[in-house]
Amino acid sequence: MGRKGTMLVKDIDSRFLNENMSIHIYQPESFSPLYKYNICIMQDGNDYFQMGRVATLSDKLHDNYEITNTVFAGIHYKDKYDRREKYHPSGEQNEAYTKFLVNEVVPLLDELIPSYHMGQSRALMGDSLAGTLALMTAIKYPNTFGKVVMQSPYVDQHVLDVVKNSESLDSMDIYHTIGELETEVHMTDGNKADFVEPNRKLNELLQEKGSTYYYDELEDGKHTWKYWQNDMTRVLTTMFN
Repeated sequence: MGRKGTMLVKDIDSRFLNENMSIHIYQPESFSPLYKYNICIMQDGNDYFQMGRVATLSDKLHDNYEITNTVFAGIHYKDKYDRREKYHPSGEQNEAYTKFLVNEVVPLLDELIPSYHMGQSRALMGDSLAGTLALMTAIKYPNTFGKVVMQSPYVDQHVLDVVKNSESLDSMDIYHTIGELETEVHMTDGNKADFVEPNRKLNELLQEKGSTYYYDELEDGKHTWKYWQNDMTRVLTTMFN
């Protein structure tokens, strides 16, 4: 059975990254310039469309009126090393990638999609390092992004310090999960890391910040798409209902 919505592909010749970046944009079947839309920008875009089944869920949840009008835009990476350079807080291209999102992706989407042109109508979503990028970018640009979804984000002391010192989190909607079994996650550099305890520390900080905040530890959850995909319906209905 085919998808009901429409997938558009737009290319940006990024002046910040000095490379051509493709944006995959999924509009619901009922898309019309007469309506206003939420915009959800997903890092690891191909993974969210393929393994996360976001387009299929968009069809279903729009049909059942379980989410309000939402367009999903996915941006992907070349390989795991490119991903780390762009998404990791200390990655060489992290700052340039953040500027690409704010100054090139958002204006493109605002031109294509009728939206409210305000932070609360724009979400950043990501898993692992992509979730870290979502949070850090929204903290830096709270007027641009008012919603954050992070599934099993990478959290280090730098991330905790940024959250602790942030004064913009009280206006944000945040969805945050970590799997109970994510205690030995394989990293790009070949090392293993415990994701659970740092995420619990992040949870404690975010609880204090006054944001609209949803946190859950997935029972028997591991650092894989099986668990992130199983949670996607709840992600979308919580953030875009």
